[in-house]
Amino acid sequence: MQLIIGGYAQGKLNYVLQRYTDESCLVYDAEFPKKEENGNGEKIIINHLHQWIKRQVEMGGNPEDEIEKYVEKHRDIVIISDEIGNGIVPVDVLEREYRERTGRILVRLASGADEVVRVICGIGQKIK
Repeated sequence: MQLIIGGYAQGKLNYVLQRYTDESCLVYDAEFPKKEENGNGEKIIINHLHQWIKRQVEMGGNPEDEIEKYVEKHRDIVIISDEIGNGIVPVDVLEREYRERTGRILVRLASGADEVVRVICGIGQKIK
């Protein structure tokens, strides 16, 4: 599994797509593929993971378990997420919970990832 992180509008998806020009890619925006959509050899890319996590938190879901189960079964995926833990801590309780849970999920994903890349201005910096 590859984890790609970076700030808002830093070119993360373009960076990933340039790396896989020889492969067919399926990009899912803030969602995971349904069971029947797990590709026929295409590279699966989950873009905007942080937005998916936010929806799950707002609905009272358990994004930690869902992500872990999916990644265990699909080790050849690319996950892209904004870094949202920098800056001012939100006043809203739900926003703080979302921010904290997203950070903890990214830590867990990074520890199990084969590669972690931080993208800044469209340039990838391998950090694992």
